[in-house]
Amino acid sequence: MTPLTWDIASRGLMEAGRILAFLAAGVAILEALAYLVLHKWLKLKHSLPIMLMLPALIAVIALIIYPFGFNLKLAFSNMSMYRFKEFAVGLSYGVQNFLDVFRAPVLQNVTFFQLLLRTMVWTVVNVFFHVLGGLFLAILLNRPLRGKAIYRTLLTIPWAIPQVIAALAWKNEFHYQYGFVNVFLRRLGLAPIQWLSDPKWAFLAVIIVNVWLGIPFMMVVILGGLQSISPEYYDAAQIDGASGWQQFKSITMPLLKPVLTPAIILGIVWTFNNFNVIYLITKGGPMEGTDILVTSLYKAVFEFYRYGFGAAYSTVILVLLLIFTWIYLRVTRGVEEVAE
Repeated sequence: MTPLTWDIASRGLMEAGRILAFLAAGVAILEALAYLVLHKWLKLKHSLPIMLMLPALIAVIALIIYPFGFNLKLAFSNMSMYRFKEFAVGLSYGVQNFLDVFRAPVLQNVTFFQLLLRTMVWTVVNVFFHVLGGLFLAILLNRPLRGKAIYRTLLTIPWAIPQVIAALAWKNEFHYQYGFVNVFLRRLGLAPIQWLSDPKWAFLAVIIVNVWLGIPFMMVVILGGLQSISPEYYDAAQIDGASGWQQFKSITMPLLKPVLTPAIILGIVWTFNNFNVIYLITKGGPMEGTDILVTSLYKAVFEFYRYGFGAAYSTVILVLLLIFTWIYLRVTRGVEEVAE
C-alpha cells in the first residue's frame, strides 16, 4: 500500500470513527433525556420499552419517512437543473408531473406504458425461472447425496458474488468477438450474436444474467422449507400408494406455500427494482431498448435532470409495486397461509 493510499484510508477510518462516536453520544444523550422525561417526570409504566424503541423510531423517521415526504414534496414542484435552488411547490406542478409520467416520453422516445410492459415481462420471466430453478435444485439437494455441502456452496456462489462484479463479468462474456458465449456459438458452427447492440438480444442477455444471479436465493429459501417438512407425511403417502407427483402436488407444494409467498414477493420487488444488471451490462448499448421503469427513472433524474418529474415517477412505481403485491396476496391467499 502506497503512502498516499494509506493516508486516504486512515483519514476515512478516522472520519468513520468520528461519525460512530457522534452517533453513540447522540443515542446516549437521547436515552438519558428519555429516562428523565418518561421515567422520572411522567412515571410511565412502560417507559423502558419506549426508551429501547426510541433510537430505532428516530432512525426510521430520518431514513424512511422524511425522505419519502421530501420526495412527495418534489413531486409537486417544478424542480429541475435550472431551478435546483429556487423551485416552486404547488398542486398544478404536481398534476403536470404526474400527467407527464403517462402521456409524455419518459426519456427521448420510450413511453411509460412501453416501459411498464417491458418491466412486467422482465419481472415475470425472471421470477418464474428463479422459482422453477430454485425448486429443482432444492429438491435435488434435499435428497441423500454424497458431497452435499460442497454442492450447496458451489450453487450459492452466484448469490454470494457482489452483483456489480458479476454483472461486469457477464458483460465481457457477451462481447461480440471475444466473449465466451459467441466463442461457444462459433464452436457449434453458429453465427455470433450482437448481444449488446441489438435491443432484443441485449434484453435476453440481461434476463439470462439475472436468472443466474437469482436462482441461488430461491434455492436456499425453498431448501429450508423442504427440510422443515416432516418425513412422516411422505411415509404415510407411500403407504397409501401415492406416486411421486401426487406427493409433490399434495404435500410438498401446500407445505411450501408459507415459505414461497414471502420469497416470491421479495423476488418480485427486487426484480422489479433491479437496476444494476440492466444498467451495467447495457450502458452505452441499445438506446432505450433494454430500459425498465427503474433504469429509466435513474436516467430521467441523473441524465436529464428532471427532478420533479422523477419524484412523481418514483411515486407511481411505488404505487404499482403495492398494487402488484396486494393482487398477488389476494390471488394466492398467501397471508392466510402464513398466518396459519
